[in-house]
Amino acid sequence: MATLLRKIGLIRLHDRDTEDPKHHQGSLKGSKGNQKNNANKHCQTANETNILSTPEIKARKLDQHGKDKPSGKDKQAKDAKEKQQTGGGGSKATSASSIPPLAPHRQHCTQVRTRRLMKELQEIRRLGDNFITVELVEDNLYDWNVKLHQVDKDSALWQDMKETSTEFILLNVTFPDNFPFSPPFMRVLTPRLENGYVLDGGAICMELLTPRGWSSAYTVEAVMRQFAASLVKGQGRICRKAGKSKKAFSRKEAEATFKSLVKTHEKYGWVSPPVSDG
Repeated sequence: MATLLRKIGLIRLHDRDTEDPKHHQGSLKGSKGNQKNNANKHCQTANETNILSTPEIKARKLDQHGKDKPSGKDKQAKDAKEKQQTGGGGSKATSASSIPPLAPHRQHCTQVRTRRLMKELQEIRRLGDNFITVELVEDNLYDWNVKLHQVDKDSALWQDMKETSTEFILLNVTFPDNFPFSPPFMRVLTPRLENGYVLDGGAICMELLTPRGWSSAYTVEAVMRQFAASLVKGQGRICRKAGKSKKAFSRKEAEATFKSLVKTHEKYGWVSPPVSDG
């Protein structure tokens, strides 16, 4: 029995001695390699941790973060673009709603002008004294054609009207938005007059037709009576010169003439006719 056990022991010793040394070394290297790899991984993780914590890498990370983050201008442009894409309709609505409505003061002035002219028109038609008659230009309440049928019957102008079969002197009167707080613009249309404070284009030289001489208390009828008196005082006559008598007055010329005469009178004063005349 002892001999058998000794033989078994010798066989094991023999197998151990005859085992391939390379295989043995390979297994050793493999175990050592695994250990080394594990160690390398651990060292690499540790090195990465240590390297990332250095100031240089932190600076790089911050720099990279700054590059990734859009600048202030880029951000504003991006925000504006997003608003245009998402809120285009809203911006239009905002711009539309930002348009101010008609000013209350202007609305009030328009209402006052309308009521005043309606009242005056009714009053002129009610009188029926044939001093003046009114026709609306294209049914426009703020644009009147006024026919002056009467002037002083002792005047040369009245005699001219009889001799030329002129039944009336036609004038155009337009009323500004802030009438009666501002004067109307008045000009002669026909016939073509000379003197009588009627100037080029049919402009009328009267102080009460200027902002300086105007009063909101003046009515159209009162203005026309003042004009009729000024015609006579200024010795107005119907132009009978060949060719010139047929030349029509123009509004553009009348406006330019009136503006010029107002500047002249504001500089040198109004000498004729004064507001108190007529």
